[in-house]
Amino acid sequence: MKNIVYFLGSLGVAVAAAFLIQNWLSAYDDSGYVLIGLGHWSLETSVMAFAIGLIIGFFLLYIFFRLMGVLFRLPSKLKNKGKNIKFNRSQEALISGLVDSAEGNWEKAEKILIKHASNSGAPLLHYLTAAKAAQSRGAIEKRDEYLRKATEQSGETDIAVGLTQAELHLSANQFDQALETLIKLHSIDSGHASILKLLHQTYQRVGDWEGLRKLIPSLHQNKVLMEAEVKLLETETFSSLLRQAAEKGNAEKIQELWLSIPEHVQSFQGMATIYFAAMIEAGAGDKIQEALIQTLVKKWDETLLVLFANIEAADTGKQLQTAEQWLAIHSSSAVLLRVLGKISMKASQMEKAEQYLTKSVGIEPTVAAYQLLGDVLTGKGDKDKASDSYRKGLELASSEVVNRVESIAG
Repeated sequence: MKNIVYFLGSLGVAVAAAFLIQNWLSAYDDSGYVLIGLGHWSLETSVMAFAIGLIIGFFLLYIFFRLMGVLFRLPSKLKNKGKNIKFNRSQEALISGLVDSAEGNWEKAEKILIKHASNSGAPLLHYLTAAKAAQSRGAIEKRDEYLRKATEQSGETDIAVGLTQAELHLSANQFDQALETLIKLHSIDSGHASILKLLHQTYQRVGDWEGLRKLIPSLHQNKVLMEAEVKLLETETFSSLLRQAAEKGNAEKIQELWLSIPEHVQSFQGMATIYFAAMIEAGAGDKIQEALIQTLVKKWDETLLVLFANIEAADTGKQLQTAEQWLAIHSSSAVLLRVLGKISMKASQMEKAEQYLTKSVGIEPTVAAYQLLGDVLTGKGDKDKASDSYRKGLELASSEVVNRVESIAG
């Protein structure tokens, strides 16, 4: 539109100039002439005719060159127009593919996204969404193909592509591939919240508690988890590490691990119990006996009390004396009486053992107490009473099993 205005404006100026020149020349008797010679040829005309011819020639040449310019630019304009059409179609295809993917039309979404990916301004979105759709319909090979194309588009260091790869591998239970991708991404950006979150999930899924242990400070520092979630994760991680160490039965490793655990984690409920149980299982109960006693003095815990009875102490007499001191405060504790009975047996004080165990089942009958009492009576040669004690223990165990089955069925 601008060009037309300029053209008409120029034409108007030229016509006005020609009109003024004509009026000026008409004032003279001789309006002048123009002679042009070229070899044997000559052209003679009036000044007015020559001026009008110049104007007409100029505009004819102008129109000619303008047309030539339009013709030269036409192929590129048509090409750009085609690109714009394809781009618009790709944008429509992306929207349609996202909608189909959200609605669960995986195959339809995959086809339309891949068809228009090469013409899109955001090919990554096409390939990544298509990869998710392919996995959702179980086409793992296609998924990997689309992920490769996405990587080619963005490069191996692209966080978005890597995260999508890791998420898809994780959801397909391909933990090794997920970890490989996430560790690489973590080396690129160690504080990225999404990377840390996926690493946390993957380590938990594979039971890599040592990996989680190293990750916890970053999870806390970058606020990936809430404070309560971090504490829960710390409890789960360190308790699992202690159990793993206990399975190997290496008391030195268990103790080394315990000393490396932060104090605030050691104070979490149940952590000390796991540590003491692991050391006793590894045959190093004597190393933690004093610590266990101090813990019991600070906070009475019947689970720890049972662990105390399982310690193979060098001096069982002293162990019994320590436990008997607690009777002054916890005289009605069936668990303490059972523990005293067990330790008395280890100290070869069978009369005491029978007394304590009889009191224990009198307060609260338990399978463990009946079994221990039966062992004591057997050792004394009282087979009838021993059989009766074992029978009561079996009956109690059977009733407990029935009650559990009924509670599950109910």
